[in-house]
Amino acid sequence: MLTGIVFFLAPGCNNPFSSDKDKEKRKEDTTYNPVINPSDFVAQIDNQYYPMEPGTKYFYSSETEDGVERNEVYIMHQTKTILGIVCTVVDDKVWLNDSLVEATLDWYAQDKDGNVWYFGEDSSEYEDGRVVSTEGSWEAGVDGAKPGIVMKANPQVGDSYRQEYLFDEAEDMGEVLSLNETTVVPYGSFTSCLMTKDWSPLETDVVENKYYAPGIGVVLEVTVKGGSERVELTDITTE
Repeated sequence: MLTGIVFFLAPGCNNPFSSDKDKEKRKEDTTYNPVINPSDFVAQIDNQYYPMEPGTKYFYSSETEDGVERNEVYIMHQTKTILGIVCTVVDDKVWLNDSLVEATLDWYAQDKDGNVWYFGEDSSEYEDGRVVSTEGSWEAGVDGAKPGIVMKANPQVGDSYRQEYLFDEAEDMGEVLSLNETTVVPYGSFTSCLMTKDWSPLETDVVENKYYAPGIGVVLEVTVKGGSERVELTDITTE
């Protein structure tokens, strides 16, 4: 499922510790310029590692040093057109100890080859029931933001790719590490899982591994650098 299920650094999340000096060292990548043609995209997202069937809701849970974090990811029937592409809208909410801390609308679309693209997000952070920040929100085509690939049609070990791009705001990266992992989470036991390494140059001291089960999507996320959080799939429901 969605890259939005990233707790340490959600797609598009700004790095509060980034300095002007760091920014100068990391010059804007002017070579990254994906060609986006509406005729190259399809209506249904059915990538085996990143399926998005409208009406499906994924439930995740993790134990953190601050308490129990609960994540619900709902594949909506709603769409949003970005750069001429009809994108599927995903409602991603996070609670900490039953208090809403983040609510995000993510936008995805799949091309004819089967690659799943990420076109941006509208993200809000909450404290005591009030929105305190919308930092990290971005939309492809606005202020120079560009879409990225969150799942390739035929991922191979060693593949590395941008998941999004807005310089110094949204720079998440992914790399395929394995295609045959086995993992056990509360929802079940899964084999032949794809494992990726996810990181951002905006927060170099944090690295996460994600496990994608065929036909399901994300079933497990493990922080392997900068923490020890384990986010597990607990249930899936459909309308």
